[in-house]
Amino acid sequence: MQGFDQLQASLNRAVALNRPGQTWPHVVVVLPSLSLGEAVLAHYGPRLPALEHRYLAAFFLLHRIPNAEVIYVSTLPPSEEVMDYCASLLPPGGDARTRFHCVALRDMSMRGVAEKLLDRPDLIAGIRERIGGRPAFLEPWNVTEAEARLALELGVPVNGSDPALWPLGFKSAGRRLLRGAGVPLPAGREDLTEVEEVLDAIAALRAEVPGLRRVIVKHDDSAAGDGNRVVDLSDAPDEAALRARLEGFGPEYWEVLARGGVVEEMIEGERFASPSVQVDIRPDGNVEVLATHEQVLGGDDGQVYVGCRFPAEPAYAPELAAHGQQVGEALAKAGALGRFALDFAAVENEGAWRAVALEINLRKGGTTHPYAVLRNLVPGRYDAEAGLWRAEAGGTRAYVADDNVVDPAWVSLPPAEAIRRVREAGLQFDSATGVGVVLLMLSGLAIDGRFATVAIGRDGAEAQRLMDRVGAAMRA
Repeated sequence: MQGFDQLQASLNRAVALNRPGQTWPHVVVVLPSLSLGEAVLAHYGPRLPALEHRYLAAFFLLHRIPNAEVIYVSTLPPSEEVMDYCASLLPPGGDARTRFHCVALRDMSMRGVAEKLLDRPDLIAGIRERIGGRPAFLEPWNVTEAEARLALELGVPVNGSDPALWPLGFKSAGRRLLRGAGVPLPAGREDLTEVEEVLDAIAALRAEVPGLRRVIVKHDDSAAGDGNRVVDLSDAPDEAALRARLEGFGPEYWEVLARGGVVEEMIEGERFASPSVQVDIRPDGNVEVLATHEQVLGGDDGQVYVGCRFPAEPAYAPELAAHGQQVGEALAKAGALGRFALDFAAVENEGAWRAVALEINLRKGGTTHPYAVLRNLVPGRYDAEAGLWRAEAGGTRAYVADDNVVDPAWVSLPPAEAIRRVREAGLQFDSATGVGVVLLMLSGLAIDGRFATVAIGRDGAEAQRLMDRVGAAMRA
């Protein structure tokens, strides 16, 4: 895209200012853009505006970086009661509210925020005016041509990869990059486009992996497990039976797979986990492992992200961090920037764990906002070798996050009431102790009685106890 490379040349300076201890005024334009395929957007439907509000976690950085301003762009504005609540979680006496500015699009179409904003030159002009020539950058959820065009309209760089690199995060390309970086993979086949090729790939895997019980078919370009389908092989189906199972996915599934997909063995063991590592590629080329997580998956096939625990199991957390560093360096050489996550499958058999990488998510994801909550409310660093968060104030912290705290009885419950119930139960996050519960996505209550929660404890057990008490508090 003409002019994009030149614009990106200013990114390093702007991002370097967004660190504690820096004194130069600057602006972060937070863009929870969710620029994904039609199938994923349709999956979330009316919940999309509420999902954007998970990234109100960006508000919390304002007390940690006092020379920053945040311009937060979303479909719907967060309510005053929600912003008052967010401010109440910060140490007293700050001016975070005066440095946080929301731009609400009020466009309920099933499109990403960047596309909607491009239709509003008046709002773009207002954002430019507020930036006022100060160093600034876009902090998007992901980067497509829409985000790149918006950056050019605003005249500020994007803390993310050129959209031309987006296919590096596709399943087939990701497997090739992981293999080249020396990261272990499950047995699988890439670049599949039709039922016949998938049948051939499964036949090859059955010969390659004795006793193979299940495989997963995945769309190349998909997110949140939306394009994943599990195929049961435990009854040793013949080709006709297997073909029927595949065709049972429906014609729409195969229309999307015609653009590319993979088949992989489904890793199984006595214990199974779905960990991930979150990594940042900085504009200066440095790669930093930020965190490891245990992902909690749901849905009919157990393939849809619903929450996470931080940090990952100590038995393999250091290994995940090492692989994240390897992949980050490979992506950096290819020109990638910003946040990415690397998903794994981990299984334990006879006391030994095996972890294999599954896919690269070249974007922010479900583990991004809980990590942002911890980093900004309990400043510290992730010790990758020990697999621990070491707080600047002393001690360690862990968290449990759930994006799907839901009950139909809570539909249209005012956010202030949910906040009150959690506070009166003694669960609200306390900035003095660095422990407690943080509520996000409270606008989801009006849609289907759903909100998101991050419970921070001194260790994983305390974080889980706090999370377990949220439901009881809400039903009290």
